[in-house]
Amino acid sequence: MASGRHAGPASHPYRRWVALGATAGLVLAGYAMVGATGSADPGPGAALCGAADDKRQMRGAWLTTVGNIDWPSEPGLSADEQRAELDARLDEAADLGLNTVFLHVRPTTDAVYASDLEPWSRYLTGEQGGDPGYDPLEYAVAGAHERGLELHAWFNPYRVGVSSDLETLADDHPVNEHPDWMIRYGGEGFLDPGNPEVRAWVTDVIMDVVERYDIDGVHFDDFFYPYPKDGEEFDDDASWEAHGGDFDDRDDWRRDNVNRFVAGIHERVEETAPWVRFGISPFGIWRNDGSDPTGSATEGLESYAAQHADTRTWIREGTIDYVVPQLYWERGFAAADYEVLADWWANEVADTDVDLYIGQAAYRAGEPGWQGENALTDQLDHSSGIDGIDGDVYFSFTSLTEEAAEAFAHVREEYYAHPALPPLADVPADADPRVGAVRGLTATASDEGTDLTWRADDDARLYAVYRIAPEHAEIIESGGVEDVCETLTAETLLGVTGDTTWTDDSDAEGAYVVTALDRDRVEGPAGEAVDPRL
Repeated sequence: MASGRHAGPASHPYRRWVALGATAGLVLAGYAMVGATGSADPGPGAALCGAADDKRQMRGAWLTTVGNIDWPSEPGLSADEQRAELDARLDEAADLGLNTVFLHVRPTTDAVYASDLEPWSRYLTGEQGGDPGYDPLEYAVAGAHERGLELHAWFNPYRVGVSSDLETLADDHPVNEHPDWMIRYGGEGFLDPGNPEVRAWVTDVIMDVVERYDIDGVHFDDFFYPYPKDGEEFDDDASWEAHGGDFDDRDDWRRDNVNRFVAGIHERVEETAPWVRFGISPFGIWRNDGSDPTGSATEGLESYAAQHADTRTWIREGTIDYVVPQLYWERGFAAADYEVLADWWANEVADTDVDLYIGQAAYRAGEPGWQGENALTDQLDHSSGIDGIDGDVYFSFTSLTEEAAEAFAHVREEYYAHPALPPLADVPADADPRVGAVRGLTATASDEGTDLTWRADDDARLYAVYRIAPEHAEIIESGGVEDVCETLTAETLLGVTGDTTWTDDSDAEGAYVVTALDRDRVEGPAGEAVDPRL
């Protein structure tokens, strides 16, 4: 993911490649905005509530499968061992205060899920095509949602593998069936983005997942055309000659190939599952201002030229829903200052419908300039105050519990003290919720805490659990939308779950409210407030 711009720990060679509520409580009230017919008016998640934006934020991490960086810990584990490790990772994500996991489901033109199109990933069993005995993506999606987490399926569109991988491709690997699809470059193999058959194939692979799995997002990393290697040329002469058309410049043609691919994915996802969000995590520099006066005041590799990734076009044309630039440099770094780049990207998404989250380099913790408990909060101290930056995604997951454990504990204390709802899908800001008020809420207090239960809503994706001051419970009964929204805030949000139970293990007193979020992440109205002491 870091793509070798900053080397990770030397002990892990793949880091450089990937990193280059017994008795019911008292029901105090029903929510007046739900009429006798049961139809739901805009609830506290709609734009009518100014406080709603304050409790939405992307808090994610990349769960990397290539090279077994994050999961599974090694190839060849049994299905039970892999599931246990995945459960542990998802538990950690919830405990760390995250709300989104980006699972690497297609690391090298293979699959971390059951596919009729591409072979099983070698990182599961040690042999590409080896059946792990269960469906990891299906298991991960269910587990994530149960814990109140979103799961975005992370695809690498074009990478086939390093040289050693290319010698052991599964018999039914698409490159074995279509050898002209692959170009060898820099000791690795890549599908040719200039071949329309390749783009159609990769699109079909992605849509197969969108159609069959209950994912929340489709995500790409920074690999389109490969990072440049000194003294080598990416040999796409055949596709350039066959498909170059009226382009006089091969670089422009390559960018057009990527733009067409990105736009096509966005269109297909929107048609099939509009609640599934599509985002990309490009290299952190689009263009330097020395190449383009509207570029950033930096002096580093440009994704526009090096990988033919024209992120600005994707943002301006709305062919992505969110962008996560990898800003893997510290504040004050001369060639690529974090502050300069965070400001530049925020300006790029201004007045667009594209959300901006920052890719954070948790893997750099411990390096010079990234030491101590402030290694990550130094970056957030700047970007968290910038309009248009709506969250962060950390590379990689293991770093959060290993080299960056101290730094992320400080992030949790300073910035993630309260849970956050996931960002909205691409819906109108004043979209009405598809869910009604949560009914049947009960709260039972004991020495161990308070157990909540409620009735399931078939249209609910997740549930938000709040604890409010007892004297505020009457607001849920008689308050208008604004009053309710001012009550159900980030500060009163206890957590998010996909289950219909919740245990508050604190000894705090209050009344409890549960709301439902629909598949677009729009929050429904508050239905009941329950105080277990009454």
